[in-house]
Amino acid sequence: MDMTHSKKLVTSVAAAALLFGLAACENDDADAPDNGGEAAEQTENGDAPAEGAEPGDDPQQPEMPEPELEDVPDVVAEVNGEAIGGDEYSTAYEQQFTEMAMQAQMSGQSVDEEALQEQILDSLIGVELLTQDAEASGYAASEEDVEDELQALAERNGLESVDEVIDLAEEQDISEDELRDEVAQEAMINQLIEDQDVEEPSEEEIEEAYEQQVAQQEAMQEMEGEDGEDVEVPSLEELRPQIEEQLATQKENEAILAHIDDLREDADVEVHI
Repeated sequence: MDMTHSKKLVTSVAAAALLFGLAACENDDADAPDNGGEAAEQTENGDAPAEGAEPGDDPQQPEMPEPELEDVPDVVAEVNGEAIGGDEYSTAYEQQFTEMAMQAQMSGQSVDEEALQEQILDSLIGVELLTQDAEASGYAASEEDVEDELQALAERNGLESVDEVIDLAEEQDISEDELRDEVAQEAMINQLIEDQDVEEPSEEEIEEAYEQQVAQQEAMQEMEGEDGEDVEVPSLEELRPQIEEQLATQKENEAILAHIDDLREDADVEVHI
């Protein structure tokens, strides 16, 4: 495994925290074509950046901003007496800020740090509420559950094995026991989520999502003009599995967020940031 570059391990619960707070805000963009990778590899004059160049190295591009984390307290919030640490908040915030800053740099916009701070904090509070609810409801993670989640974590981080996940975690001062505890928490939350009542996507919703994809494809071709290559839009039946999966994920996110809202109404939540 190439460890020469600095790579942040996106742990299971951190990924879940960002899902609850941020993915729901991005559902409207889920069907949009992914051109971010191509755009990120090009400079303003259309050339690919030099090998080894980092975002912001191009003198024509503004310097990448840094997240403001100096005033983060040791405890950012308490949920029914359970503390959410400043380190946990800072790690989640830094990961999401870096991604949003890169997107903002390409679009010429700035990161709304106040909104991001609120989203990250709400995400972590949501995860803590779900953890407490799962424990109170009798959910528990077996060793097999933990191994399955570790394998999924390896895949999310582009690693080939659980051993590589553990190595990467230890490089970031996360012990194997700490990692397994966090993954067990994720497995327990997943069990709770799987038991939520989620509606199946309707045929009308599937057709509407397909029409949106067709409209986006046509709009892109119009923007590219005569030089753009016409791409045949797949039929509804060809895209149906993908659309159904996207809509199912969206509905699951909405159900999770609604459940978190219900839990928060009856919870004692104190925010210190």
